[in-house]
Amino acid sequence: MRVIKTIILLILFVYSFTNQAYTQDFSKIDKVVIDAGHGGKDPGTVGKNSQEKKIALAIALKVGKLINENLSDVKVTYTRSTDVFVELYRRAEIANKAKADLFISIHCNSVTSPRAIGTETWIMGTHRSAKNLEVAKKENASILLEADYSKNYNNFDPNSPESYITLSLIQSAYREQSMGLAEAVQSQFKNRVNRVDRGVKEAGFLVLVYTTMPSILIETGFLSNPEEEKFLLSEAGQDYIASAIYRAFRDYKYTIEGEKVIEVPIKIEVPIDTNKVQEKEEVNIAVEAAVATSDTTKTEVYFGVQFATRTSKVNIENSFEGVSDIWQYEQKGLYKYVSGKHLSFKDADKQKKIIRAGKYKDAFVVAFVNGQRVSRAEAEAMLK
Repeated sequence: MRVIKTIILLILFVYSFTNQAYTQDFSKIDKVVIDAGHGGKDPGTVGKNSQEKKIALAIALKVGKLINENLSDVKVTYTRSTDVFVELYRRAEIANKAKADLFISIHCNSVTSPRAIGTETWIMGTHRSAKNLEVAKKENASILLEADYSKNYNNFDPNSPESYITLSLIQSAYREQSMGLAEAVQSQFKNRVNRVDRGVKEAGFLVLVYTTMPSILIETGFLSNPEEEKFLLSEAGQDYIASAIYRAFRDYKYTIEGEKVIEVPIKIEVPIDTNKVQEKEEVNIAVEAAVATSDTTKTEVYFGVQFATRTSKVNIENSFEGVSDIWQYEQKGLYKYVSGKHLSFKDADKQKKIIRAGKYKDAFVVAFVNGQRVSRAEAEAMLK
C-alpha cells in the first residue's frame, strides 16, 4: 500500500510540472541551467587525489564561460557557482523557475575497478541493467544528506528497488530532445577529445525527473582510473571536456532553431590522447569531410524529423497516430522513428513544426549521408 501511495504522489507531482512545461516555447534555445553535481558537505565520488564536487564545478563554470563568450543570446544560470550543498529537488526547481530550455548536470564517475574508463551521458528513463541502477543509486544518494529528504521526495528511498519502479513509470515529455543533446555530447567527446565512448544511457535520476525541459546528466570520466583522474584534474583536461560540452550545446541549439553551425575559434587544442595534441579547434571538420570526398555524385543527403525512440521495434503503421512517411533506423540498441526524407533542412524544419503541433512536442530535425546519421553541418557541407 505504501508503494502504491508513493507512486500516485510522485506521478501527480511530476504531472503538475509537465503541464507547466508545455507553456514553454522550446523553438529557441536561449536559457540554459548548468548544474555542477554534489558540493559542500557532499563531495560526491572521491578519487585518490580528487573530489567529484570540485572537478564538476570547475568544468561547469568553464562551460558557462564558453557559452557567454560565444553565444551572446543565451542566458546561463548555475545551480551552484561555489562549493555549497544544494538539494537535488532545488536544482530542478532552479531550472524550472528560470524556464530553462535545457538542463545540463555535470558529474564524475567511479567504480571499484581502476580499469574502467570513458564518458557516458544519461537521460531520464528506465534502467535496463543492474549497472545502470547502481549508477542511479550512487547519484541519488545525495538526498540522504538532506534534512527532510523523505518529505521532499515523497518517501523515495535511493537504495530501494521499489522506488525505482515508481520512477520507471514516469517518462520525460522531452525524451527525444534529451536524447539528441546527449548524443551530441558523446559525439564531441569521442570525435573531438578522443575519449572512450560509453554511450547514451537511461536511468532514474531524481535531479532529472523533476525538471520540465530536456535534461541530461554527464559523467565526464572515472576518478577511480588513475590516468583519467589525472586528465580530469588538469586544467587542460577540464578545458577539453568543457569545450566538447559547449560545442554539443551550440550544435543542438542551432539544430533546434534551424540555424547553420558557424565555427567560432575558441583557441583550445584537443588531444589525440592525454600526451599528444591534435590540430587547433579552428579547423572546420565538416568542411574537411566534404573536401575529402572526391565523388559526390553517388552521395545521398537528406533530412528527416525524428519524433520517437523505442527500446524494441514497433509496427510503424499502427503505433504513431498523426504522423506519415515514417521510417526507422537503429543506433546503439535503440530504434528511432523519423518522418520524411527531405532534400533540404528548410523543408524538414517545416515538417517538424507540423509534427510538434500534434502529439510529439519534442520532435527535431536529423541529417543523414548515405544512410548514416551525421550532424547538420556535415550534411550541408556535402550538399555544397
